[in-house]
Amino acid sequence: MQRGGARRNRRYWASGPASLRVALAFARWFAFVVALPLALSACSDRFDTSGIGPGRTEASSSAQAAAELPPSAGLPPAGPSQPLVQLENRPLSFAPLVAAADKSVATVKAVRRGRNALGREGTLSEGLGTAFVYDANGFLLTNHHVIEKATDITVGFKDGRELAARVVGTDKRTDVAVLKVDASGLPALPLGDSDELLVGDWVVAIGNPFGLSHTVSAGILSAKGRTRDDVQGLDPSGYFDFLQTDASINPGNSGGPLLDLQGKVVGINSAIRANANNIGFAIPVNMVKQLLPLLLRDGKVRRSAIGVIVADLGVEQASRLGRPDKKGAWVKAIQGGGPADRAGIAVDDVIVSFEGKPVDGPNALRWYASIHGVGQTATVSLSRGSRQFDVKVTLGELPDQDD
Repeated sequence: MQRGGARRNRRYWASGPASLRVALAFARWFAFVVALPLALSACSDRFDTSGIGPGRTEASSSAQAAAELPPSAGLPPAGPSQPLVQLENRPLSFAPLVAAADKSVATVKAVRRGRNALGREGTLSEGLGTAFVYDANGFLLTNHHVIEKATDITVGFKDGRELAARVVGTDKRTDVAVLKVDASGLPALPLGDSDELLVGDWVVAIGNPFGLSHTVSAGILSAKGRTRDDVQGLDPSGYFDFLQTDASINPGNSGGPLLDLQGKVVGINSAIRANANNIGFAIPVNMVKQLLPLLLRDGKVRRSAIGVIVADLGVEQASRLGRPDKKGAWVKAIQGGGPADRAGIAVDDVIVSFEGKPVDGPNALRWYASIHGVGQTATVSLSRGSRQFDVKVTLGELPDQDD
């Protein structure tokens, strides 16, 4: 009954005559105006709302006290806190970084000419992408898919120059290509260290999405170690260890630099997740740096192989093989007479390191073995039952190489 009565009273005041509602509103306003100074005066001793500090007298007038009243008057002082993000290290603007880097970024126009279905000579396809100068003597990095099968390549710079470019080296399986223009003294971007980049670090992408040249976007590093299982439509024989970022990457951004806050390249923007917002992928620059000597020398990557088929070590297999964790590459099959067979590696062995580098899974082993070198010998650490030991493997050549 009491709750119902209260509801009826509230409905009456809300819907009663207009003059009554106005009188009620005025009464509430008057009570607030009279009560507020009294409340502030009562609290002044505790919170020093007048602004009078130690060693000062309270001879100042009430008008002066009101003028000196801080915005937080009447609120208890906040306790000490340590912010999770150090604001003094937070960039106020990316403008200086972009101004320094943008002149090294180029728009790539890739044209494929040839005979069409009717046998007539002409332009078969045209594409746009991005590249960036990494060596002042005219060397640029981009994606393989940006210039794949192109017969004419032109790169355009921020200052308006357009230069013809040729392919020095390209690798489809990592989607990396090196271009060369006949120019020197070009502004070059330094190559950084993608291993030092942490999830949550700021990154900046520069490129030409949808033909909108020199577009800048910023975000954070969202994840590391994304593989072909995480990005649909990639070459199943490829080698991928992507950086994931929420900096906007769109068609046309491919081949552009992903930069850290020092203006160093930490990745080459390469792929996007279809039907997703702000999920882009970049090739880590440390992978690129391992490929560069091979691409510059041979124009392609001649890959070495260990001669095994490996898979992830699942919970069931780890238990069966006596492994304490799921790290390592589980050997499912061996190429008869191949490098691993000759070295004594057996089915159900678990490869845990290659040349002293830990092998967390099959993708790491594939990468290490592929770039070690044909005919080179590598030390491979194995786990077999309760034993762990090393073997020497002289690597062969990976078959079915791309032309």
